[in-house]
Amino acid sequence: MKTQLRVAAVCCLTALLLVSTGCSKLRARDQLNKGVQAYKNARFEEAIEHFKNAVNLDPNLGVARLYLATAYVGQFVPGVDTPENKRYAELAIEQYQTVLKIKPDDILSLKGLASLYFNMKDFEKAKEYHRKVMEKDANDPETYYSIGVIDWTQAYQPRMDARNKLGLKQEEPIKDKKVCEELRVQNQDRIKEGIDMLTRALELRQDYDDAMAYLNLLYREKADIDCGDASQRAMDLKTADDWVEKTMATKRAKAEKQNQPGGIVMDQKQ
Repeated sequence: MKTQLRVAAVCCLTALLLVSTGCSKLRARDQLNKGVQAYKNARFEEAIEHFKNAVNLDPNLGVARLYLATAYVGQFVPGVDTPENKRYAELAIEQYQTVLKIKPDDILSLKGLASLYFNMKDFEKAKEYHRKVMEKDANDPETYYSIGVIDWTQAYQPRMDARNKLGLKQEEPIKDKKVCEELRVQNQDRIKEGIDMLTRALELRQDYDDAMAYLNLLYREKADIDCGDASQRAMDLKTADDWVEKTMATKRAKAEKQNQPGGIVMDQKQ
């Protein structure tokens, strides 16, 4: 008799636990939906609280963590160096990382981290996560484009610093051999990788005009580390100019396509 009572008690407790778990998940979904509505209405602090509630009610609800990370990112202002601003970035990173522990292949979390680290100017971390995206999806042109943009960003500032110190005009070559060689050592791998990445982006999306625009910029970076090779410099600048023309032609073609009337237009005779 006592055994039967113990079994019955265990069954009741198990049932209550299942009901409680089910209720928590339902409440988590309710908080998630309320958070989405608040976010859409630009009530960001309220949205964050709803998403936090959803995560607390159901820690494995990955979509709630993604929304919470997105809300934190929305509060983060690039370039603002305050403890509160840094904290928003840290909180977003924490949520993205937690999602990846639950689901290591989550592309949205990988892209979110890559974008956030870029805005934090942690370019090596940003490239690290873009490469992880490439491992999951080798045919995403935006990932290749993003790495190309980072490579140009990393190459641009050292070049401009060197040119400014020498007092050079915009298209004037760097004639100081020592300065040019130092810049070449610093930038050549970035420039090569950037050109390769943007070329791959264009293979995947042939009308990717933003990738074309950055190829122009990277070939101008390359021209500045040709270091005394006037013919190669001229070729690189010509290639850069060609990419400018291709960029403009592609933008014009897209604009013309958008301005074309859609569907079939029937003649209306009076």
